[in-house]
Amino acid sequence: MGNSASAGTTLGRHGRMVAGHVRRRLFARLGSTGLVFAALFFLASLTPSLTPRVTAAQAVLSGLCLAAGYGVGVLLRWLWAYLELPLPGAAGEGRRRRAVFAACAAVAAIALWRSQHWENVVRALMHLEPAGLLRVPLVLAGAIVVALVAIVLGRAALMLVHAVMALVARRVPRRIARVAGAVAGVLLLVNLVNGVVFSAVLDMLDASYRQADALIPPDMQPPTVADSPGSAQSLVAWHELGRMGRRYVAARPTAGDIARFAGPAAKAPLRVYAGLPAGDTPEARAKLALEELKRVGGFSRKALVVITPTGTGWVDPSGIDGLEYLYRGDVASVAVQYSYLSSPLTLLVDPDTGGATARALFREVYGYWRTLPPERRPKLFLHGLSLGALNSERSFQLFELLEDPFDGALWSGPPFAASQWAALTRARQPGTPLWRPQFGDGSFVRFMNQDGDAMPAGTPWGPMRLVYLQYGSDAVTFFDRHGFFRRPELLHAPRPPDVSPSMRWYPVVTMMQMAMDTSLSMSAPMGFGHVYAPSHYIAAWLEVTGIDDWTPAEIDRLKRYLDGRRAEELSKSGEETVDG
Repeated sequence: MGNSASAGTTLGRHGRMVAGHVRRRLFARLGSTGLVFAALFFLASLTPSLTPRVTAAQAVLSGLCLAAGYGVGVLLRWLWAYLELPLPGAAGEGRRRRAVFAACAAVAAIALWRSQHWENVVRALMHLEPAGLLRVPLVLAGAIVVALVAIVLGRAALMLVHAVMALVARRVPRRIARVAGAVAGVLLLVNLVNGVVFSAVLDMLDASYRQADALIPPDMQPPTVADSPGSAQSLVAWHELGRMGRRYVAARPTAGDIARFAGPAAKAPLRVYAGLPAGDTPEARAKLALEELKRVGGFSRKALVVITPTGTGWVDPSGIDGLEYLYRGDVASVAVQYSYLSSPLTLLVDPDTGGATARALFREVYGYWRTLPPERRPKLFLHGLSLGALNSERSFQLFELLEDPFDGALWSGPPFAASQWAALTRARQPGTPLWRPQFGDGSFVRFMNQDGDAMPAGTPWGPMRLVYLQYGSDAVTFFDRHGFFRRPELLHAPRPPDVSPSMRWYPVVTMMQMAMDTSLSMSAPMGFGHVYAPSHYIAAWLEVTGIDDWTPAEIDRLKRYLDGRRAEELSKSGEETVDG
């Protein structure tokens, strides 16, 4: 009995010693070299980038940059010692630490003082009010909390790797143990994060988005007109449209709305949508969408648009409203949902279904469209925003269209991962900028921004017209995966009109800034970032469609009206920020 009690006491004492050692390692005081780099990274994190940052976003970004800078400093000091280069002696260490701390505090103070100016430079460029003075202390407090949490988590990860290395060292030679143990520890850490933490977060988000997609607000009743999906006559039930499909179908303008700008001959446009509940496979949903499109008479209109929505199934109203007005309502559109997750999560969890769905829908619509006499069929266009643009690009191969090409496409805010956009951009004419390149003679594809395209007025088009609408301040499009170690090409002269001339490149930090910008791009004011204005869509659609029966004054009036209406909608609702 005494031996058991003694053993228990020994184990308890050993456990307390281990716990104390862990606490000391996790909460050890910060090293001087790490603090120096942390201060420099903190300063760089406050400089301008592509979009304005709300206080919370700036605090998170600056905190992560603080932690990253501290990690870089610790790594460099370890490397210095590993190479057996001379280090300062123990004498005077206290004075050195105080001097380093004072210098870092001074750098941080200067950075925070200048941060208001740097933030307001970007805000002024986008016609926003200056940031409030309370932002500075809130950013500092939030950044410190985020940095300390990140540093502790980083130390915990290193301790796990070292523990695995120690276990391996008991069985193999020391030098082999270091390499094998480090690799095994990193793999264990990655699997732990992916298999436990990441999976739990994804499951939670999946359940949340699924419930939101199925929710039908009590004030949103099924349509009563026969030519609308979700009506009693429709092949697609109201609950099968999904949340974004119901919004899209319910928001179509009436003939009277369009007649105010286009005259008494205006029609109500047709909008067809099939949500995820409408079929078990992309092919089934695409076939159902085609049958619904035929039922409502979509192929008897002047124009037909195949839309690929974003990850949640959202269709940007700015992108389709203007076209419906330009065609005086004589237009039909069709879209099929492929996910209810946000676009970044869709790319991460299921990157292939969007392309498969876009291809299935295009195959069904294009296949039927080709059977119609050319003089009796509508003009056929493709459209997509963001992830929708990426997947719409994937919906066809050019060699499939040689005999009978469709009429054109408008892709807005293509993500940096869009392969066709990237290939065309790389093949641009020498001397033209990344943000508004010129490809060939402009007869096949053109790139437009807030100021239109770079081609001379009257440049002829070929049989098929492709237009990319993109803003230089859109980090979704211009995020540079190599910005970690080299200056992004977007920052070369000449710069886009909506990118601050004060933006500079800093290793590591600029890439972190642009990564944050991608998440903030949908919260930018209309006409900047990833929020595309109806007036810019109208200019792009005029290029794609070749419509020329509106006077310049009528076009300007329509642009002002749709811009004003959309700005009012955005000011009342934050719904568009959920996708990206």
